[in-house]
Amino acid sequence: MAGCYIRIKESLQFLAPKEQKVAQFILDFPEDAVNMSINDLAQSCATSNASVVRLCKSVGYSGFKELGKVLSEELKQQSPIVYEEIRPGDSLQAIVKNVSMSNMKAIESTYSLLDLEQLEHAVGALCKANRIDFYGVGSSGLVAKDASNKFSRINKLTISNTDPHDQILSATSLKCGDVSILFSYSGETRDTLETAQIVKSSGATLITITKFGKTSLSEMADIRLFTSSSEAMIRSGPMGSRIGQLTMVDILYTAVSSRMYDQVKPYLDKTRMLAQRKHAGSK
Repeated sequence: MAGCYIRIKESLQFLAPKEQKVAQFILDFPEDAVNMSINDLAQSCATSNASVVRLCKSVGYSGFKELGKVLSEELKQQSPIVYEEIRPGDSLQAIVKNVSMSNMKAIESTYSLLDLEQLEHAVGALCKANRIDFYGVGSSGLVAKDASNKFSRINKLTISNTDPHDQILSATSLKCGDVSILFSYSGETRDTLETAQIVKSSGATLITITKFGKTSLSEMADIRLFTSSSEAMIRSGPMGSRIGQLTMVDILYTAVSSRMYDQVKPYLDKTRMLAQRKHAGSK
């Protein structure tokens, strides 16, 4: 299990006050934290050993020993990807570099958060699904559209709606054996939560793609997948999160296509041929 630093950072707002103190210390002084005993860390944070253990379990680890081991390995293998916050008046060269580095970091961090067990469940559900609905609003709605487009190429019945009212109408017709994937980086978008309630009541499998942590949306899910994003001041919030979400869509689509290759190959060949006919100069 990787992504220790990201897990702690993304979970910070959802933690109890005493757990937050421990988490903030680890985020501020990771090199010191990995060399401490659980007693030393608790004393440095003016809290108890139990609070340290609860923090570790909240972010997916059995205890401080496991968290410390994973964090230590991460510190040894720190990513060479470095970017700075983009500010008004930056040169074009600086903007190109830092936007590119930030997007690369979003992909790398999303990779570090992958839970292969949850991913396996998601791929299995999508392979068996009679129908797949993709829902999101705003920039997450654009990702939902992209996902629907991809899965329709392999002869999956897909529906994608970005309008909250249409989402609710569509979700009411879902049934057992169907799958719905809901995109919301914050996991707290009111419209998406309302749609999720309808999906849950339908009996369909609910897969959520959110930031890491116990968000309202992820807590409703049958299968939870997480992405990561690093947003700078001048970049609009959805930029990095969209990159992470699109990466997850590509992983799911490729995994399903690979697993069902003999079945989907005729449709892939057909859609490729039809797409080529749309190119200028083709006959």
